[in-house]
Amino acid sequence: MALSSTIYNVSVELNDVDRGVYESLALRLAMHPSETMEYMVTRLLAYCLEYTEGIEMTTGLSDGDEPAIVVRDLTGKVTGWIEVGLPDADRLHRASKLASRVAVYTHREMRILLGQLEGRRIHRADEIPIYSFAGNFIRDLAEKFERRVAISLSVTEQHVYLDIGGESLTTVIEEHRL
Repeated sequence: MALSSTIYNVSVELNDVDRGVYESLALRLAMHPSETMEYMVTRLLAYCLEYTEGIEMTTGLSDGDEPAIVVRDLTGKVTGWIEVGLPDADRLHRASKLASRVAVYTHREMRILLGQLEGRRIHRADEIPIYSFAGNFIRDLAEKFERRVAISLSVTEQHVYLDIGGESLTTVIEEHRL
């Protein structure tokens, strides 16, 4: 018998001053049995930090052909491909041919990801930002995450200010390139 996903209900007050995005989001996140809490909170942050019209979370881990997050225009064409974790070079190569925007958000050790991708053929590799979060931010957020949670997320000059359950967490979004 296959294990089922665990559902998390998350309300997010998003104030992204850098991009001029101010939204109240009510999200249902399904955490796949093989997914870690660190991966899921990184996926949530990526969704919020990339939030735009047409964005959606995919089945991700359940379907190896899809990114964690996709953005489609009104015709259904993929315009954004957002990966989470440690995507391989072939996925990024295919994604950058398919979508005009490709980005990676990782909760893993940056040197491992960069080492895995270094020297590999990736279409438009220099245009793919890889984002990580300073310090223990992801781990601390994962430890505080509950099945029903309200989050206030503000972004100003690449600094993230997050309130979860009355506790404040801060970090800097670090951008890397291949």
